[in-house]
Amino acid sequence: MKQLDEFDRAILRIIQKDNKTPQRRIAENVHLSPAAVQRRIAAMEKSGIIKKNSALLNVHAVDMNITSIVEVHLKDERIETVDSAKNVFKSTPEVQQCYYVTGGISFVLIIVTSDVKSYEQITRRIFAQNDFVSSYRSLIALDRVKTGSEIVIP
Repeated sequence: MKQLDEFDRAILRIIQKDNKTPQRRIAENVHLSPAAVQRRIAAMEKSGIIKKNSALLNVHAVDMNITSIVEVHLKDERIETVDSAKNVFKSTPEVQQCYYVTGGISFVLIIVTSDVKSYEQITRRIFAQNDFVSSYRSLIALDRVKTGSEIVIP
């Protein structure tokens, strides 16, 4: 993986907040030329530091009103079981985030759906119909207080 210097870190701080910031403005802020900023961004994309450019949507504006945080317990932690679960969760579009975790729970999922009926259909498909799931517990979010994907870059 590419080693980050102070310029790369400064660029990442800016584009994490708004990846549509003009490269000219980024260049002014980090004291580089626009061409140098463009090369650095391209290098960070190529090396995998920047994984993806996407838009953060207002879930209510697109009628996706149910956000569920789900604790999933697997029947066992064998490699085949864990890999099967990972594959099902990764291939389910409504699963916005998926974490394989420790602490007595196997996975924590963030699932976003339009309504409770849709959520029920998804839980039947990915939990009830799969032998590898022992149990699951849903927590329905009352409010999305803070969402995003920015990380602190020292």
